Amino acid sequence: MNTLNHFETPQLELLHRGKVRDSFRAPSGDRLIVVTDRLSAFDSVLETPVAHKGAVLNGLANFWFDNTRDIIPNHVMELVDPNAMLVKEAEPIRVEMVVRAYLTGSMWRGYQQGQRTFSGVTVPDGLSKHQQFPEPIVTPTTKEESDREITPENLVSEGWVSQELYNQMKEKALALFKVGSDLLKEKGIILVDTKYEFGLVNGELILIDEIHTPDSSRFWSAEDYAKNPESAEQMDKEYVRQWLIANKVDGQYPRALTPEVSQEATRRYLDIYERITGQPLPTASEDDVSARLVSNLVRAGVMKAL
Repeated sequence: MNTLNHFETPQLELLHRGKVRDSFRAPSGDRLIVVTDRLSAFDSVLETPVAHKGAVLNGLANFWFDNTRDIIPNHVMELVDPNAMLVKEAEPIRVEMVVRAYLTGSMWRGYQQGQRTFSGVTVPDGLSKHQQFPEPIVTPTTKEESDREITPENLVSEGWVSQELYNQMKEKALALFKVGSDLLKEKGIILVDTKYEFGLVNGELILIDEIHTPDSSRFWSAEDYAKNPESAEQMDKEYVRQWLIANKVDGQYPRALTPEVSQEATRRYLDIYERITGQPLPTASEDDVSARLVSNLVRAGVMKAL
């Protein structure tokens, strides 16, 4: 199946190649973000791309950016291709605002080992796997080569943000989480946890990167959770993470996915896109992602015809 593992062209200056996204300088001076089909887990990019993943992430992010503009402005200028968008150039804030409504994932793994304080938030003894918190909590991390938990106080003292800016980011993160939770609840989906990234444009706080996607968020089936919280269907990248954990060899995660796991990951990405937006991914049947991308970039004036 055709995938977009990376994108490059001599016509555009490469600004940054991330784990999943490739950023270029557009002729307008704005930033072009191409969302690839690469998949990262545990701070590593796997060798196996997942078909349609980039279009799912880009499309869902655009859906949520459109639905949260009344809470905070965002960087999107134009969706030029299912895998690419033009965005405003922002000064990124090197902090991830992680909002959690349930005890799961890395937090649960730490909790099992006796950890009770996470990024300055202390939770009580006696909690069970996948238990819901009374209110969502914010557990920020730094954006470094390897993200690390950090308290709000240390974010300020280490110079990552001012206290005023952190307060504003926390307020917006919780507001975004509520909107996401409420909308997904109507679709039978639980927004378990997620992360938000912010930037500054002329001193104004805006939302950047992605929002409420299967890569940045954890989703559960509300019906499954009601039946058995500990075995709720995972509708996100956690499926791949759990497979990697189960297939460790000598303490090392696999570098590639099996065809079966890759295909199941694709199915899950396409399924969550349709559940959230109410329609199937328009490009799910296409088989030449790169050609379509180049054609749309030429049409948008970002590239010249080859």
